[in-house]
Amino acid sequence: MAVTMAAGVAPTEGAPASWLDTVGERCLAEAHGFVTARAAEHFSGHREGELAETVIPEFVAGGKCLRPMFAYVGWCCGREESGAALRAASSLELLHCFALAQDDVMDGSPVRRRRPSLHVRFARWHAEQEWSGSAARFGESAATLFGDLFLVWSEQLLRESGLDQETLARGWPVYDLMRAELAVGQLGDLVNDARTLPSWDGLLDVLRRKSGNYTVRRPLEFGAALAGCGQAVLAGLAEYGGLLGEAFQFRDDLLGVFGDPAITGKPAGQDLRDRKASSVVVLAAGMADRRQRRELADLVELTTVDDDGVSRWRELIAATGARERLGELIREHTEKALAAIDPAVIPPHAAESLAVLASRCTERDQ
Repeated sequence: MAVTMAAGVAPTEGAPASWLDTVGERCLAEAHGFVTARAAEHFSGHREGELAETVIPEFVAGGKCLRPMFAYVGWCCGREESGAALRAASSLELLHCFALAQDDVMDGSPVRRRRPSLHVRFARWHAEQEWSGSAARFGESAATLFGDLFLVWSEQLLRESGLDQETLARGWPVYDLMRAELAVGQLGDLVNDARTLPSWDGLLDVLRRKSGNYTVRRPLEFGAALAGCGQAVLAGLAEYGGLLGEAFQFRDDLLGVFGDPAITGKPAGQDLRDRKASSVVVLAAGMADRRQRRELADLVELTTVDDDGVSRWRELIAATGARERLGELIREHTEKALAAIDPAVIPPHAAESLAVLASRCTERDQ
């Protein structure tokens, strides 16, 4: 059962974390239930839906609902709790599923949420049916199409959330901006290669559009816009969201290089294997001395980054001090983000929830 709190009323000690857990669980249930119903509606009894009715709801079920939680906290900055608003926030989890499905195709990622990626699952299905043509090509095509369906279903869930048209009208501009920024940022990420390192400012521009804004700032602004919050609230959330979004991506980049595969569910040093010019790599290049720059140039020219190559990359990055410096940047950004929350305009329970979410974004291990 959801915890009901009037705007501006401080919760009891420990309530923000448990309240957010409840919000996340409810958002996931809404998103999963909606997709399960849509999959049955469109694919039941059809050959092409034989696998989809199982795989697509499973894919949704593995989500953390971080973006819906931010959106719902944004709503709670101006309005009391609402089942319709929670369903509207849940639509962002389906938008995230769209991004993940297509991101895995673009990156060739074999694993997502501790299961084979969608394109891998569909490729295996193709092979099991002994159909003609390329199984890999079929898998990528099917995953792309289901990504498109997630995008359609995200908007459908938002429209059918139960919020009235006037309320929805306030949210559409942010929703549209979030979708456009995501696509443009993904394109920027496609050309982001360690062999042609971008500048730090250029890298931050891509990170903000692809992940930072999309993960924190826009969901917060979306929820607050739906709630009809004033400019003072929106400005504070924008500053908090921009800073925390960058910190979130910095943490993601550290995990992509130094994360434990047993926890992340991805191969060790996956970003290095994919030759991503992530923040930790770009920072290391800028902090490297002459000898380290020569070693960096040698590593960049590797045709394939095997386990030994990953180890060499990690040692070099650590030696430049980039790993430690990025950790410092995460802490600095988080502190500035929290300082942007003005208690004069942000209700206490929302401010406390934003502090909990900041911790979850920057101290996670997967």
